[in-house]
Amino acid sequence: MISEEVKKNTVDPYAMSGASLAYLGDAVYEIMVREHLVLHHVKTPSVASLEYVKATAQSAAMDKILPHLTERETDMYRRGRNSLHTAPPKSCTPSEYRKATGLEALFGYLWLMGETERIKELCALGIGIGEMAEESAGEKE
Repeated sequence: MISEEVKKNTVDPYAMSGASLAYLGDAVYEIMVREHLVLHHVKTPSVASLEYVKATAQSAAMDKILPHLTERETDMYRRGRNSLHTAPPKSCTPSEYRKATGLEALFGYLWLMGETERIKELCALGIGIGEMAEESAGEKE
């Protein structure tokens, strides 16, 4: 379902800053990871989710997703990647941090546009939903 504000033309995702899209997309991405871990009965989902939502993991996911993006999606990714950044965390390089921010901006844009199926598709590509299920099987209760 497309955001009511987008439907009413009070919010234009194309005019939003990359940082704003990334702020929203960070939450969207985390929800997708958390949902998958909970549905697969991972014993400690809060610990397991950290392996998928940290900047290095998001950067690696973006490497897998990038070849599958449309032109518009690539533009949204670039908007986030090229937005002004604070210093990256010590756990990643500046390049990884920029890619992770780009991924978050992409997911924020897709959320506002109501593209939930596309979000799921890209998550499957980026974080290997099938791989996650296999890894998680060892952590089940």
